[in-house]
Amino acid sequence: MDDRLFKTAMGKFATGVTIVTTEVKGDLHGMTANAFMSVSLDPKLVLISVAKHANSHDIIKQTGAFAVNILKESQKELSQYFANQLKEDIDIPLDRFEEQPIIDGALVNIACTLYDSHEAGDHTLFIGRVENLMVQDEEPLLYFEGSYKQCK
Repeated sequence: MDDRLFKTAMGKFATGVTIVTTEVKGDLHGMTANAFMSVSLDPKLVLISVAKHANSHDIIKQTGAFAVNILKESQKELSQYFANQLKEDIDIPLDRFEEQPIIDGALVNIACTLYDSHEAGDHTLFIGRVENLMVQDEEPLLYFEGSYKQCK
């Protein structure tokens, strides 16, 4: 099978949209990601898949900590910004939670410390131990077949 067919097939799986944030020497680093999942309840673990060429990849390895910010449907512009799809600067509503930079007002903020990592092809699977989280009750931003969707 060719790469295009594989990407098309994977795009048939609807996902939420996250921004993974971390910080090194006071500088925020973030990336939009939809490769995220829960792994374990005991201990509480989540997984993100990060391309080895992504700027955040080595920073997560270095800092050993990150936050996963699950976006609500009104935060599409933030997703586009952290996916390098917008050229202009935007206001980023940042806050801090458990010593991690987070997207203020996200649907969910999950503060993690690095529990384990596994190389998998051109990505690294980072497993984070959930240190704490915050949840809001709103509609999520969704992604399906290469574009953003709404629940309704």
